[in-house]
Amino acid sequence: MTAWPDELAPVRRAMARAAQLEADELLDDAARESESIAARAAADAEALLEAAREDGAAAGRAAAALTAARARRAAHRRVLAERERLRDELVRRSVEAVAQWEGDARLEAFVRRLTQRCHELMGPGADVSAAPGGGVVAVHGTRRLDLSLPVLAARTATALLDEAADPWS
Repeated sequence: MTAWPDELAPVRRAMARAAQLEADELLDDAARESESIAARAAADAEALLEAAREDGAAAGRAAAALTAARARRAAHRRVLAERERLRDELVRRSVEAVAQWEGDARLEAFVRRLTQRCHELMGPGADVSAAPGGGVVAVHGTRRLDLSLPVLAARTATALLDEAADPWS
């Protein structure tokens, strides 16, 4: 990947700061929500296990094992669904934050650099046009390169979460 020009350093730093703040906030929220979900799931599982124990020796043990497995799977599904919702929320907030850049003078230089990058990657014959929401989209024959700000923000947010490995563990 080509290094960003120095004149884009303030934009890059601002994007990184905004994305990191958003990521930190969402990761904190995710940790709290994950703990709450896990506690509720553990309480549900414990209640189900107690009821199964009271049913009797052999039947109770079999029912408890089955109930516990189901409760763990249900809790795991809840946690995974919440993680996905929070991931989507981070991407959505990142895209919204980038949309607020409209009219910023630094954005104009950034768009020029994106246009240059399109020509570098797709050739000088590429048709580069402004993208909805900012940034650019290039088309050359059947190839298309989307460097719109919403797409770049979503990629950045996803990359931050991927770099964090598993922020919920």
